[in-house]
Amino acid sequence: MVHKFETNIAGRKLEAETGRMARLSNGEVLIKYGDTAVHIAANASPTPRAGIDFFPLSIEYEERLYSVGKIPGGFIKREGKPTEKAILSARAIDRPIRPLFPKGYRNDVQVICTVMSVDPDNQPDVLAINGASLALSISDIPFDGPVGAVNVGYVDGEFVLNPTADERDKSLLSLLVVATKERVIMIEAGGNEIPEETMYEAIMFGFEKAQDIIKFIEDIQSQIGKEKTVPEIHIIEDEIQTEVKGYASQMVKEVMHIKDREERQSKTNEMKQNVFEHFEEIFPEREKDIDEILYGMMKEELRRIALEENTRIDGRSFDEIRKITCDIDLLPRTHGSGMFTRGLTQVLTVTTLGAVSDVQVLDGLGNEEFKRYMHHYNFPPYSTGEVKMLRGPGRREIGHGALAERALEPVIPSEEEFPYTIRLVSEVLSSNGSTSQASVCASTLSLMDAGVPIKAPVAGVAMGLISNDDMNNFKVLTDIQGTEDFFGDMDFKVAGTEKGITAIQVDTKIHGLPKEVIKETLDKAYKGRVFMLGKMRECIPEPKKEVSLYAPKIITASIDPDKIRDVIGPGGKTINKIIADTGVKIDIEDDGRIFISAQNSDAGKKALNIIESLTHEVAVGEIYLGKVNRIVSFGAFVEILPGKEGLVHISKLDFERVNKVEDIVSVGDEIPVKVTEIDNQGRINLSRKDALKDLNEQKEQKENKEKDE
Repeated sequence: MVHKFETNIAGRKLEAETGRMARLSNGEVLIKYGDTAVHIAANASPTPRAGIDFFPLSIEYEERLYSVGKIPGGFIKREGKPTEKAILSARAIDRPIRPLFPKGYRNDVQVICTVMSVDPDNQPDVLAINGASLALSISDIPFDGPVGAVNVGYVDGEFVLNPTADERDKSLLSLLVVATKERVIMIEAGGNEIPEETMYEAIMFGFEKAQDIIKFIEDIQSQIGKEKTVPEIHIIEDEIQTEVKGYASQMVKEVMHIKDREERQSKTNEMKQNVFEHFEEIFPEREKDIDEILYGMMKEELRRIALEENTRIDGRSFDEIRKITCDIDLLPRTHGSGMFTRGLTQVLTVTTLGAVSDVQVLDGLGNEEFKRYMHHYNFPPYSTGEVKMLRGPGRREIGHGALAERALEPVIPSEEEFPYTIRLVSEVLSSNGSTSQASVCASTLSLMDAGVPIKAPVAGVAMGLISNDDMNNFKVLTDIQGTEDFFGDMDFKVAGTEKGITAIQVDTKIHGLPKEVIKETLDKAYKGRVFMLGKMRECIPEPKKEVSLYAPKIITASIDPDKIRDVIGPGGKTINKIIADTGVKIDIEDDGRIFISAQNSDAGKKALNIIESLTHEVAVGEIYLGKVNRIVSFGAFVEILPGKEGLVHISKLDFERVNKVEDIVSVGDEIPVKVTEIDNQGRINLSRKDALKDLNEQKEQKENKEKDE
């Protein structure tokens, strides 16, 4: 049976239809907002997956180019691997719903979101979060939702709910808020230096507006929702828990009081091996269960240290940042390099400057076709001291790169100010928490080392949380290390300048964050960020004045768009000859802007001179040094600019009467000529005689002036 529901959100209709499609799924919905439509199918395996100690949740976000009336590029003409945007959208769906499944649930759950129609005013990714929440809520899959998701913009000092495309272009803020009925469970934000207080108000605005969507989903669930299955939860018997806790309790306390990370890790491995061997015969083949018990014990001890002893596992105060060192100019042939070290977390970022044509071409659902600034993040296994197969970037690497890119984008100079394509690559050299935010700091150092005139330096800090079950006792931690991230309740990343926030990403392992935690976190993150910016300025206070010797030199010019064809020539013959003769790269925009990229200034200037001569408008009275191309009985045809030729009549060749043209000039001679007339057919008449006269007069005037001085 087909069911349809609708409500109004931000003045637009939100529709949900279920029962028409994918009838074999546990839960499905076609959700529409404006002309944007996303289909969601949620399914779970009937039994738990054997032999695992994690929840196997899979979120897929499938972009279909038919949704925007496009045929895929390339030879195959069908969608291939997910775009970066699709991967980031899948992560944004996963992060708020993952904590809402029962603890110990081991059934495979897959949620597939297929984007079927896209209206630029209504973004499909936020719609997919709401659709996934609805599909899971009305299914029989155990799920402690729903959640509601909204976008928040900031235009002319006012918050805007689910801004349209035009409003997004004007907005200083792009904020995604996902909430439950009680708390904010996920935040994703990019902003143009948004003050902390404004950001907090925007988050609270989003939380309140998300409640309308939650109520809409709850109403649908109450009408057609399936009865939830009783999950087969993996439970470890009390006997095993009692025995392991009794045996390992003191060892866990000793391990969790070791301040040095490497020593603590080594002792943790020794402790686990000891416990595994002790119970190998008592509880055979239960190593994963024992490991899970030890994890819970270590997590509980971390909480006790923070909440009762009022300190952190490494001895720092809750607001204290680890030791910071900054370095630049590390790699001689790169265009810019910067390394940021915070404790045992270390990231090296390299800047590469390219021509305008080096932009990344985007084949996605959005209106953006090119990307001039890009940030890539690599996380090799040696960064954690491990040995693993090297693979391409996964969802985590793509997500961290996108977060750093978003953090720095507001300070990147415009193409007019700095006509380069910019690529940053962050190499994580050592990881002990918050590598994504360290890559923001390293990237700022690298950009300034490369001479990129960024508007302000940007730093990032990861904030953590340790709390009890009812959240009436909690500690916010500044600059979390790996152990605090692993055992803690949140990873709240904040990046920005001294003026304000440029990016936020929040993940939680609990059922959301109360407003007082969010407020305190933003305030403490600001203090930590300002401290780190001070350390970075000690290394390099401002961008270098010149780009690297090895970076291409960019020369810009502007010509009449009607003259573009003169520069390109038939079949590209003219422009290709310029490139071959000078060794430069030339990019021409439709509005007449020209970008010349050269390895040295002389080659660039040579190419520019050629282009200027091709596009220069000849005017009466101008003098040129022309080349004799042809001789006829009545005069000589002289090329004054590439492809532009005029006639010097025999009577205009000299002051005296000329009997034969060959008596004065020969083919190939370079002679001064003056433009005396351009007739109504565009024919150019030249005079050598008048040019010589003017040049002689100019010479005499110069000599007289020098005598007077």
